Amino acid sequence: MAEEAAPVINEPVNVQPEMDIMTAVREVLKNALHHEGLQRGLRLAVKALDRNVAQICFLAEDCDESSYTRLIEALCQERQVPLIKIPEGKTLGEWCGLCKIDSEGKPRKVLRCSSAVITDFGEDTPALGVVLKYVQAKQ
Repeated sequence: MAEEAAPVINEPVNVQPEMDIMTAVREVLKNALHHEGLQRGLRLAVKALDRNVAQICFLAEDCDESSYTRLIEALCQERQVPLIKIPEGKTLGEWCGLCKIDSEGKPRKVLRCSSAVITDFGEDTPALGVVLKYVQAKQ
């Protein structure tokens, strides 16, 4: 009797490449927004930092007012809250949900956001792991 070889089934393994920090930040911000743990804008960010409930802070590098950036940086340093700088305020505003989404799913009327603070991450996701690893390596 001839033995038949069992067919070899090659299933693709879902190996996701390491996501970059900006993609991870976008996902973490979206998740925090859905869990009502995102404070957007200077006033709410300063309140969260002052009350010591902030877990991580984001600051737009292109902020026009240098006193805003100095205030946020000083509060983050005083409270030992990690600070991640985002290149553009419009990008940060889009990621924080300060825009309208049209029928095609593209953001329209995006508002600038100088700073945002996460007080509640929500779910534990791979993107959160990437962001926390980045913050830990930066310190």
